[in-house]
Parts: sequence; structure tokens; C-alpha cells
Amino acid sequence: MTPPSGDASSGRGPGASAGPARRATILDVAAAAGVSRQTVTRAMNAMPGIRPETRQRVQELARELGYTPSRFAKGLVQGPGTSVGLAIPDLTNPYYPAFASSVVELATQRGWHVVMDDYGHGGATGVESVEHLAPQVDGVIGYLGGATDEAHAILGPRPLVVLDQPSGSASGRISFDYGHAARAALDHLQARGCRQLAYIDRADSGAGHAAVSAPTGERGSATVSALGGVTARGRAFARSAAASGVALAVSVSPESAADARHATRRLLEEHPGTDAIVVFNDLMAAGTLKALAESGHAVPADCAVIGMDGIPLGELLTPELTTLALDLREVGRAAVELLDGLLTGAIEPGGPGSELVLRHHLVLRQSA
Repeated sequence: MTPPSGDASSGRGPGASAGPARRATILDVAAAAGVSRQTVTRAMNAMPGIRPETRQRVQELARELGYTPSRFAKGLVQGPGTSVGLAIPDLTNPYYPAFASSVVELATQRGWHVVMDDYGHGGATGVESVEHLAPQVDGVIGYLGGATDEAHAILGPRPLVVLDQPSGSASGRISFDYGHAARAALDHLQARGCRQLAYIDRADSGAGHAAVSAPTGERGSATVSALGGVTARGRAFARSAAASGVALAVSVSPESAADARHATRRLLEEHPGTDAIVVFNDLMAAGTLKALAESGHAVPADCAVIGMDGIPLGELLTPELTTLALDLREVGRAAVELLDGLLTGAIEPGGPGSELVLRHHLVLRQSA
């Protein structure tokens, strides 16, 4: 029997206008773009065999029409259930595998599928990561740097949970109280009697070796705004030092142990009386410890060292690394639970409960 004309899939016959608007289909996108259904599939899944300009045009039209790839089609490959994208900037940094492991474990407990994209290679960006993930997932968790607004636009109504990104139009956000971390570290170092402190911050990969700024502190002798290119962590340390009248030499280094080793050498040359160094993360702090040992500085007797993030590497160093630690399992749990609330509607995007602030805690070991 032939069904009456109209949208059979929605159960609406001719003249039926009640109910929600029909969801855009792959055929709608193909018609609007003037291409075949197969071309739309290739464009939405970043498959070969399609010109870049065609891919971009199809993806833009899909966003305008509100089209997302069929969950049924994805289910043929992945099975039924929720699929979650996880955007990670660099799995060679031990912090991110620990965080990702927590997300995967807790998502799997909910029966979710996790699709991971490690975008920190070959100049890829957070935007490109979300573009790769979008055709496959119902929501995204990620460290995206400054790409929040663009990622949100790509995902449309699907939830986006970002970490360590204080601005931008994300559905949910997890931030870290760097002011609290800075106060904990500086208070401890002052109690140890340290007076000439330094902070080694992360710089963009193209920034070269360390460039030492004017020191902050000593009744605010240099303003925080003068520290161009410094991260939110670095600014928090500079503000805390200035408020306490503590001299703090701030330098920057690409994010690797080898580069931090070079940065520490230069720091010691320019500030030979430095008796404490706080480092952007534990990975870079390993390079700082190496440079201090090479220069004949005993740690912590001559110079104390504090890292940040609390990855297991810190316990394997000699001396063992004092660190401002995060419970990475709890960070992963917070991200998964926040996304769960957004997916189920228990949490309104951008509304109460959609923004969480987590704190580091000082783990005292041998280096400080």
C-alpha cells in the first residue's frame, strides 16, 4: 500500500503543520549543496576523495541547516548508546593520558563510547579536533585552548565541556583556582625562608628559550600586565607575589623538560641568588631539577623546587618533587558528570551548576 504524500518518517500527511519542525536530513544538505548524498557523507566524516572547498561548503551548509550525521548510521559501526568526543592537545605529556584514562573509565561505566582525538601534532588546533569529532559524537569534553567559541558553533546544540578555558561560549566549564595554588606555594616557600623566588611559565612552542621578565613583587615594582604572553597560572603567581611584596622573577619556556632545563640555566645566570623555583608543570620541573644538579645547586638546600599537576612522574625524580597536585581522577569524574547532566537536561547549558572550579593541593616531598 502506498502511503499518502507528506513526510512519512514523521507521520505527518499533507497540510499537517502541528508538532516540531522536521529535522534536516542528509538529502536536505545534498540538495542545498548541489552534490550527491555520498559527497555529503565524505565531507561530514573528513573522508578522502573530495575537494577541500567542497568539504567546507557542505559542512557550512550542514551547520546552517542544523544537520548532524545519523545516530542510526553511527550505531551500525559503534553500537547503540551515547558517543562522547575527547579532545586532547598532547598525549606525550603525562598529564593528559592520566586525565583521559579517568574520562574513559567513568564514561565506560555509563555505557558511553569515547572517541579520542590527540590534536597536538603537525600544527593542528582545537577547532580542527572538534571538526574531526563532530560527525561521530553526541558531545565533547576537551582542552581546547582558545577555540571554545568556534568549537561551540561546530557542535551546535550538542554539549561542549571545556577545561581550563575561562572565557568562551561553552555549555559547561571546569576551571582551576590558580590563585589558591599560588598562595599555597608561596606561603610554603616563605615559611622555609626563601626570599628570591622565580616562576617558569609555559610559552607557545614558537617562543624559543626562556625570556626573563622584569621581576614582580617588592611592593608591586612591576605590574602583572607587563608580563606579555604569560599564562593564567603565571599571572596568578605574579599577582600573589605582588600582593605579598615578594620578589618573583617570571620567565617563559616551551612546554618540555629539555626546554625548561635551558630556561633554568638562563634564569640562574640572570638571577644567581634564586633560592626557590615554581614551575608550570611537573614535566617541566624535571628539567629544572636537572639544570640545578648540573650547576651544582643542592635541592632544596640551595634552591627549592615546586612543580604543578601532581603526575606520577614526580615521585620517580631525585629528589622527589614537591607539587601542587590535582586529583586527576576527580577532574575526569567532574567532566563526565557535567556532560552527563547536560545530555540529560539536568543541567542547563551555561546555567547553574554548569561551571565548576577545582583546586590544587600542595603535596610536600623532598624538593621543597
